[in-house]
Formats: sequence, C-alpha cells, structure tokens
Amino acid sequence: MTATAQGYDTLTRGGMNMNEKKKWDLSALATIPLIMTLANSMLIPVLPLIQKKLHISSLQSSLIITVYAAISILCIPFAGYLSDRFGRKRIIVIGLCIAAVGGLISGIAAWLLHDHVYAFILAGRLIQGIGAAGAFPIVMPLVGDMYKSEEEVSNGLGIIETSNTLGKVLSPILGSALALIIWFLPLAVIPVISTVSILAVIFLVKTPKQPNTTKLDFRDFLVSLKSIFAENGKWLFVIFTLGGSAMFIMFGFLYYLSSILEDSYHIDGIWKGTLLAIPLSAICIASFASGKWIGKNKIKMKWLTVVGFVFIAAAMLICGLTNTKSLFFLISLMFISGLGIGLVLPSLDALITEGIDKKQRGTITSFYSSTRFIGVACGPLVASLLLLHIASLFYIFVAIACGCCLIALFFIKPSQINI
Repeated sequence: MTATAQGYDTLTRGGMNMNEKKKWDLSALATIPLIMTLANSMLIPVLPLIQKKLHISSLQSSLIITVYAAISILCIPFAGYLSDRFGRKRIIVIGLCIAAVGGLISGIAAWLLHDHVYAFILAGRLIQGIGAAGAFPIVMPLVGDMYKSEEEVSNGLGIIETSNTLGKVLSPILGSALALIIWFLPLAVIPVISTVSILAVIFLVKTPKQPNTTKLDFRDFLVSLKSIFAENGKWLFVIFTLGGSAMFIMFGFLYYLSSILEDSYHIDGIWKGTLLAIPLSAICIASFASGKWIGKNKIKMKWLTVVGFVFIAAAMLICGLTNTKSLFFLISLMFISGLGIGLVLPSLDALITEGIDKKQRGTITSFYSSTRFIGVACGPLVASLLLLHIASLFYIFVAIACGCCLIALFFIKPSQINI
C-alpha cells in the first residue's frame, strides 16, 4: 500500500501523472477490490443476525467467512499461474463470473429454501471464494503489465489499494443497511455488484499487447517458484507471516466487536455498522499517512511495521487486562489497533510489490495474498471459539503482535531487499 497515498494524490490531480488512455482501464480494475471486499467484509456485522435466523452456532456463522477465505488460500497461487499462462483479463473475468454464481447460490438458498439453507449458503460461499481467488489477486500484476515506468505502476497500485481500503470502510455500514431491509440481502446483492465489475473489465480493460511473462507449463512454473523462494525465501516468509498475522488480528477483533455490540450493548443496524467502521477508518487513515511518508525508504518500512505491531499489542493488552464495559473506551482501543494495522500493511505491501523483480511479481503477490487470506479465514473462527473467554482471545492477539514485532525488528533487513 505504499502507493495508497500516491493514488490519492493522483486522483486529486485528475490523474495527470497517469496515462490518460488507461484511466478507464484502471477505473474498471479499481471496482474489483472494492466489490470483492464488500462481498466478504459486509457480512461481518450481520453474522449474529444470520446465526439467529438460521438457528446455528457462532462457530457455524464464522465459517461463512472462513470457508470463503480458506478456499481462496488454495486457489490464489494457481490463479496466478493461470493468469500468466492464459492472460490476466481472461482469468479475472472468469473469476468474477464464478464469484457471481456463488453469490447467486447463497442468495437464492437464503430466499427460497426451507431445508439445508445453511449448507447451501456455505456451498455458495465456497464457490464465491474460488472466484475471488481469480479476481483481486490478479489485479496487481495486471496493473504492472499496463504501465512501463515504476512511477506509473506505483500510482496505479495506489488507486487499487485506495479502492480496497474504501471497501473495508463502507462494508460494515452497507452490510448493516442491507440487512435492515431483508436479512439475507447482503448475500443476495453479491451477484449484482459482481456484474458491475464483469461488464467494466470486459468493455474497458484492454489487455497489453506484449505480455511480460513467459508462458510456462506447470512443471516449469513449479521450478521457477523453487528458484524464487531459494533466492528470496527468508525475507519473503517473514513478510508473509507478518501480513497473515495482521489480517488474523483485524478480522478476529472485527468478529468479536460485531458480536459484542449486539449481545452486550444491544446495538444493531446502521449504528452497529458505523461503530465497526471506526477501526476500519483508522486503518484507512494510517495507510494513507504512512504510504505518503515512507515512499521507497526501506528503513521507514521496517520501523513502521515494528511500531504498528507495538500499537496493536498495547491496545489488545489493555483490552485483555481491563475487560472494559465502557463502549467508548473499547472502540478507542480498537481504533488504536486499527492505526497499528494501517501502519503495518502499507509497509509490507511496498516490500512485496517493489522488492521483487517485475517478472516474478505476479507469482509472489499471489502467494502473499494467500497468506493474508489465511489470517482472514482463521481470525473469525478463533474469535468465535473464544467468545466466552474474551481475555484469552486478547492475550492471543497480544502474543501474536509481540512475536511479529520481534520478527520485524530482527528479521526485516532492508539491505537484503532489492528496492
């Protein structure tokens, strides 16, 4: 997300630094992270409602998020290979179509079925996750294909990440608002919003004339992966671990906050969505500020990562120790944690995006996306299991954040990362 701030600057200047011929292509691609984020994150505030409507447990409701992310983890690396082999635009469109079909299955099941509704919703979410694996993770390397200069690539990625962050902020409010109309509407609207991206990509995105990757067969693809990780393995695994851990904490505390707002404070609907948007807004603010500040300075990236995890650990530790009943105090601590995550993610994204050779960027960003989805999958699942042991949940977050802080401090070595 280093380019997040640059993306904002580009937007405010009317895209003067971007190739004017590609502004519509980029606008179409920017709908993908926005819509894919909405399709998943806007379900978080309505999971307690879905749980009541379907008469399922909190663990079962968390699986609605987890199954989507879990299948994406497995499919994203293969989607990266297929995009190299058959073209990024083609795989993105196919992925979006599969996501729309999955959303359609979940929506129709919730609307029309009376038996096995939960099973069909889960199946739809599984299919939707397969489609998502072929959509958003492919956008970053496609932007890299579209532009020749690193500055244009950086600006383009900034707009993509801006759209992704905007989706995170809007999702709890929109999800809560749709659920006020009909409880399953956040599920049923996914095919509709996916269609917007499908049409935009088909008609507005023009595939680059000259692909910058060699079409490898699958065996050669595996060999190339081995060489990439042999050359860059140590610091890549560090970044992967930190990125997945940050997403685990973020989706874990969002699930906890969604449940506690409804169960303990009896807050639902738009107000609940608005409160959930507060820590997400902190992520957006911190991402914008840190992305603007760090540029391509590897030292700053390292120390912002360390400081970000310190923020997270401190906020989670206070939550665990105090077991506060003050909603204002709780939201404030979540806001601080969000600031920490907003400092971490842009730095990690910058190290991955700019630290790998352009020819290898698509493959590596796919694996990085997979590790982040591991956090997305596990966060709500663990939080649902520990809702009756809240202090333990926060102490787990503290332990992970402290461990990540030490890993970042001792194992991110800027001199070994070729930016």
